[in-house]
Amino acid sequence: MNFGDLKTKSGIAKLNSYLEDKSYVEGYVPSQTDNVVFDALSGPPDFAHTHARRWYNHIASYNADERSSFVGVKKPISDFTGGAASASAADEDDDDDDDIDLFGSDEEADAAAEKLKAERAAEYAAKKNKKPGVVAKSNIILDVKPWDDETDMADIEKHVRSIVADGLLWGSSKLVPVGYGIKKLQISCVVEDDKIGTDFLEEEITKNEDLVQSVDVAAFNKI
Repeated sequence: MNFGDLKTKSGIAKLNSYLEDKSYVEGYVPSQTDNVVFDALSGPPDFAHTHARRWYNHIASYNADERSSFVGVKKPISDFTGGAASASAADEDDDDDDDIDLFGSDEEADAAAEKLKAERAAEYAAKKNKKPGVVAKSNIILDVKPWDDETDMADIEKHVRSIVADGLLWGSSKLVPVGYGIKKLQISCVVEDDKIGTDFLEEEITKNEDLVQSVDVAAFNKI
């Protein structure tokens, strides 16, 4: 994978496109690769890059000690940027000019919105006209972490199972010790790939901020 300079708009756009159907840069659990790419960014991607921003906020939810314990070995950032250096002064000047463009910014935003609308309309039409075939499904195992040992894990499971959506079927669950008296809920589900993604599950589960601290994908297998 080659994202180019991750401090430029084009680099973030490539990362966003890459994460469109992935929870992590490599594999199905947070790894040192996520740390390397995370540290290469100047900050959270803007709202236009929803997939990269969702991934960034998820990695940022871990503290330094947790991130240092991610699996894998740290690779040099050049493995993911193709050796691209930071943006040149000329590029930065161009970015600054874009930020203060009082006449073209609205037109560019409108054009981008129209392009996105057209793309979504085309995708919808393609799906509508697609002949019925084999429904692709996946089995996903999620680790749902509470804030502390005083959190009622039964309430967490009740909250998770209350999430109902077309193409989502909850399965078995168990409590797994984490340490210091804290347990996490490990719960499985079967999803239809065209309807449910890991980003949807993570967003819905973490909506209850009083109970849930974070959600990790422990396993992801096609059925």
